[in-house]
Amino acid sequence: MDVQPLIDQLSTLVPGVVLAPAPSADTDVTPALWVSAAHILPVCFALRDAAGLEYLAFSNVTAVDYHPRRTPRFDIVYHMVSPHRRTRLRLKVQLGPDEPIASVTPVWPGAGWCEREIYDLFGIVFDGHTDLRRLMMTEDWEGHPLRKDYPVQVRKDAQTYMPLQVTAEEFRANMERDRYSRSRPR
Repeated sequence: MDVQPLIDQLSTLVPGVVLAPAPSADTDVTPALWVSAAHILPVCFALRDAAGLEYLAFSNVTAVDYHPRRTPRFDIVYHMVSPHRRTRLRLKVQLGPDEPIASVTPVWPGAGWCEREIYDLFGIVFDGHTDLRRLMMTEDWEGHPLRKDYPVQVRKDAQTYMPLQVTAEEFRANMERDRYSRSRPR
């Protein structure tokens, strides 16, 4: 799919935006565009609201860490669908390690959970997110485990538990109770 008409249309809708085709394994099915972090929010509003584009369905946002092979190290990848055009689109943004990016929750509220997951696992901050806190890891977790420079050795003490101690009589009674419950018709 040729993305140049889309680039031309977005360039008129968002003054000063720099867009470029992004390489992808399936560009014939899902075109991809590079967008600067400074323009992600206006581009997303234009994609949603412009007549003829109408990318109304937000599908997903994820991140990739290319440390130490590339600077800037992160790619943020947005996936959206236009039921009107019956097409999918992928937006890609490159970010440095301490560079925040605007949250797209004002455009697609469903992006909130995905942005929280990216924050939790990669440490990427989404400006304007109303509830940016850990989602997968516990609140006391240190670091962001999907970063390539995250230490392999977890700096958290292992939790151990005492094994359950039962007497021989209790064990036999439990086994009989299990055998009885399995033999009953359901």
